[in-house]
Amino acid sequence: MNIRSLTRGDGVVIGAAVLLFIASFLSFYSYDCGQSSLCPAEPNGWKSGLFPVLPSIFLAGIIAAGFIVAARFQPEGRKLAGMGLDQWGTALAVFAAWSSLWTIMGGSSGVSAGIGQILGLIANLVLAVVAVLTPRTPALKAPLLAAAGPQAPSPYGVGPNPGYGYPGPGGMQQAGAAGPYGGQPSYGGQPQQEQQGFGGAAQQSAAQPAAAPAGDFAPFWFAVPVTRPLFAEDGSPTPVAELAPGTWYLAVEQRGQALVAQTQDGRRGVLQDTSGIQRG
Repeated sequence: MNIRSLTRGDGVVIGAAVLLFIASFLSFYSYDCGQSSLCPAEPNGWKSGLFPVLPSIFLAGIIAAGFIVAARFQPEGRKLAGMGLDQWGTALAVFAAWSSLWTIMGGSSGVSAGIGQILGLIANLVLAVVAVLTPRTPALKAPLLAAAGPQAPSPYGVGPNPGYGYPGPGGMQQAGAAGPYGGQPSYGGQPQQEQQGFGGAAQQSAAQPAAAPAGDFAPFWFAVPVTRPLFAEDGSPTPVAELAPGTWYLAVEQRGQALVAQTQDGRRGVLQDTSGIQRG
């Protein structure tokens, strides 16, 4: 489980669930007893006499938030009864908001909505709106926490903080200049070997300028939003590695919509699903 898989929308969903839990212990109804001293106690959402307020408003919203957040830690494509966990969570969130709306519209003389009912309605409305909009809104789909990486300028652990990850300020330019593998430049020209001139004298030809990279592609760092497989470059369906959220990887080549990426242990493979990746 990696919390860096969570989005900003998930953060709002979690906050709404916490507010729902607190609201469930506050007064659901408020009574206006006037001058009478025989005013009944104000019940909260856990009182059995208010059934089905607890399961249809408070628990439904909290469970919906749990489904939405849990979906971020599940492999893509996993279904529950034909639907993803986030889809179940969205449907349950809309149901909880609908139940809250109709409940607050009811009531009778001397009975009004309590603070718990009002906060429950607000939390469920926010939960439902964010659950519906998150897959369609870039601002809500953005990562909740920025991916952490070492501050060393070299992507392969040369410096005070060795490790594989985002190269820090200026690292992108250095990666392009020094090559994605930490050795000789990927796109530089090779110096000519010594040649025998006329009469047996060895001469070394002048170094030729570095050749320009093919096309407009330049290596860049990226992170994946969820765990994704890295397939072999020969087209084999068996994954050679698995990319995890919260780690920066180096894209060294582009093949259509796919990227050729390198892992921290030097393995290379094709990332076929590039949707939602975060560029460094």
